Amino acid sequence: MTNASSIIIRQLGLQDYTKIFTLMKAFTDQRSISTRDEIWYVQHNPVFTQGQAGKDEYILIAGDIPIVKSDRGGHVTYHGPGQITAYLLIDLKRLNIGVRGLVSLIEKALVDTLFDWNIEAAPHRAAPGVYVSNGKKIASLGLRIRKGCSYHGLNFNVDMDMSPWQRINPCGLDVEMTQLADLVDNIPILEEVIDKLTDHLLVGLGYNEYQKRADQPTLNNGF
Repeated sequence: MTNASSIIIRQLGLQDYTKIFTLMKAFTDQRSISTRDEIWYVQHNPVFTQGQAGKDEYILIAGDIPIVKSDRGGHVTYHGPGQITAYLLIDLKRLNIGVRGLVSLIEKALVDTLFDWNIEAAPHRAAPGVYVSNGKKIASLGLRIRKGCSYHGLNFNVDMDMSPWQRINPCGLDVEMTQLADLVDNIPILEEVIDKLTDHLLVGLGYNEYQKRADQPTLNNGF
């Protein structure tokens, strides 16, 4: 078994966005061809992030919520407790998948996870993300590729305060956002949703083995 034959799943809890943003950039810069792929699950303290296509007018009123410029694709989005954020640190060259293929498998994993709760959903090719049958958006995507490897990932609204979404034009689409808690009678715990999502992501990525960890990766710069 090679060092890259399984994937590491890290559950990092509640974290400030800028700390994890810096950490995943450093991880990507320092990884080698033998570095195992990883998925990091976090919840973020409230923050608006602007992707590379972000426009200031998409932030209607930030109020007390900070704004951070990010190098991911896409426009403006909101992160907060009760939302699953999954960062996919994947060597695309090693897995022989392209960016579009990665986006498609992430979207399929989200659709399949929602179907586990009998919720019909689908992606929109012109606007990456996942939408439920009434047209509301429940999950957003934004990636960056460096040295053939991905970072950033997905946001999946599970059971969160939805009011901050009213302060922005999400993804520049004038779309209404929703969450899992508003679509089911019995709200699942976040860990249960993460487990289901992980299973579907690993099928798409082709991994049969994984290691769960709760610690941050050790990097050369001391993060």
